[in-house]
Amino acid sequence: MRYLSRAMLGLAVAGLFSTGAKAQEVVENNQKDFNEFMDRSGDMYRTASGKPGPEYWQNETDYKIEATLNDEDHTIKGQIELTYTNNSPQELEFIWMHLEQNRFTEDSRGTLTTPIQGNRYNGDIDGGYTISHLEAKVKRSSSSDYLITDTRMQVFFEDPIPANGGEATVSMNFEYKIPVDGMDRMGRLDVEDGTIYALAQWFPRAAVFDDVEGWNIEPYLGAGEFYLDYGDYDFKITAPASHIVVSSGELQNPRQVLSSTVRERMDRASKSDSTVYLIKPEEVNDMSLRAKQEGTLTWHFKMENTRDVAFGSSKAFIWDAAKIDLPGGKKAMAQSAYPKESDGQGAWSRSTEYSKASVEHYSEKWFPYPYPVAVNVAADIGGMEYPGLNFCSWKSEGASLWGVTDHEFGHNWFPMIVGTNERRYAWMDEGFNTFINYYSTLDFNDGEYPARLNKTRNMTGWFTSEQREGIDTYPDVSNLRNLGMIAYYKPAIGLLLLREYILGEERFDNAFKSYIETWAYKHPQPADFFNHMENVSGENLSWFFSKWFYGTGNIDLGIDGVRQYQDNYIISVANRGEIPMPVKMEISYQDGSSENVTLPVEIWQRGDSWNYLHRTDKSIENVELDPDKILPDVNAGNDTWPKSFYED
Repeated sequence: MRYLSRAMLGLAVAGLFSTGAKAQEVVENNQKDFNEFMDRSGDMYRTASGKPGPEYWQNETDYKIEATLNDEDHTIKGQIELTYTNNSPQELEFIWMHLEQNRFTEDSRGTLTTPIQGNRYNGDIDGGYTISHLEAKVKRSSSSDYLITDTRMQVFFEDPIPANGGEATVSMNFEYKIPVDGMDRMGRLDVEDGTIYALAQWFPRAAVFDDVEGWNIEPYLGAGEFYLDYGDYDFKITAPASHIVVSSGELQNPRQVLSSTVRERMDRASKSDSTVYLIKPEEVNDMSLRAKQEGTLTWHFKMENTRDVAFGSSKAFIWDAAKIDLPGGKKAMAQSAYPKESDGQGAWSRSTEYSKASVEHYSEKWFPYPYPVAVNVAADIGGMEYPGLNFCSWKSEGASLWGVTDHEFGHNWFPMIVGTNERRYAWMDEGFNTFINYYSTLDFNDGEYPARLNKTRNMTGWFTSEQREGIDTYPDVSNLRNLGMIAYYKPAIGLLLLREYILGEERFDNAFKSYIETWAYKHPQPADFFNHMENVSGENLSWFFSKWFYGTGNIDLGIDGVRQYQDNYIISVANRGEIPMPVKMEISYQDGSSENVTLPVEIWQRGDSWNYLHRTDKSIENVELDPDKILPDVNAGNDTWPKSFYED
């Protein structure tokens, strides 16, 4: 603070309180818009710089599963043993588990809270788990005590799980009917050559206990997705011998489940940049290409440090594959499994090409892909992601198939690598993924398909709609018509604005990649993201984060006028919206030249208008704000001077 002498201070105070002093009107500023908008202070678990703290912890769940798929009665029967490691600083007398198959019952909370018509999250009502032979062990103590409430199960232990690394095991048998309509996330599809089974949420899974919420036990209603801990999976799927099973993870017993011909083709595919058929269209249901001609086969898979696994199974699959090149010389394999109805060069015959390109792009630009396979399965599902495996619509083709394939594989970075809570913060995976999809689409075949995220002004109708909701609205309670905007497009546009308009590519990419690397295989909260981006980019972004991610206001920058001032010009700009932004303008001169000027966002701290002194010896012809049209400015009519470019 600048030093004031005692005499000067006395004069100032006297002037303020003098009876002869003229009353002054208090001028308000916008400082509050730039202040911290939420508690983002750090602690021992999460630092104020957006990194895990020195005592950060998260729990771990390892799974061993054996399951049998019966294609006559469409059921899954299995046994599971999980090992739960309690790394928290407190003992746990119980754990919570998710039973998502219980959503498919007539009286489930999800069934009763889902609108009757026009909702993708309607599902079958003749399913649900049968749980038996449960045993929960801590050291030598054993309990069979559990309580099921809708889609959640509370498992009790006779002795608590010790803190700071204590372990417990839980084993049980489970059974359920596979739904036809699995709320656009799983299910079964009948095609000419058989039934395609898309299996996800297919076994009881442990809920997350973390340092922020304790147990995260929101019920599975439909729109809200998942939040899971990391662990190692060892699982065996027994299916009819006629089936091909594709899965998350790495196949452990190819010699037992694949014919020599298919194994030879797979070896060739592992070295090929172009797609290689493992099962050709004319070979579907050719039992000579199966390891057995009757009975069943047991497919054994393993996957390490993952939060989930899923699989597809069918005798109707065309199956193809190609090599994925990863940073550091590492390799993975792209695979696609689809029925003859989806075949065609304009359709699923390009699926593996799309999968390979998508994974290679994200690996090079953001963070290396960690899984051994990237599998795309055609199913009666619009698009749904799991670690290393997608379910995408069997009807998709062309740009639609590229878009859904690329989007679902992008989810391997958000939330599979960066393990956020999808059920609560859908925008942290759907929005971030939609953002990175924009750049992968620009990159694919030098823009073979259009990338439209930057066409933000096409979305101003929603931004001004009275029915709009905030990004932080729970997915399960948001208006379904708003979900695409609040979970996908608005947060994606927010990151686009940070990269293309506010921070610039270099600063944004440095911060965003640091966020991914720092929180890989961990559980960041929104504050961790905000803090990390600010600290690495070196910018106070509270004014943007608060308004964009936690409000429903709009951007409306405008030009109030341009006038000569001495030998220069004064350009008057105004912020008529609720969200302050830096002002970028292109100034064109009568001699045909032009220049770009950027005014920092801090001009709006003083108020909603600003006079900019532009020093030039040229005559101004016109001025345009946001010449690249990146901002979703809701009133383009006031973005130019003179008002000849647009009309209100």
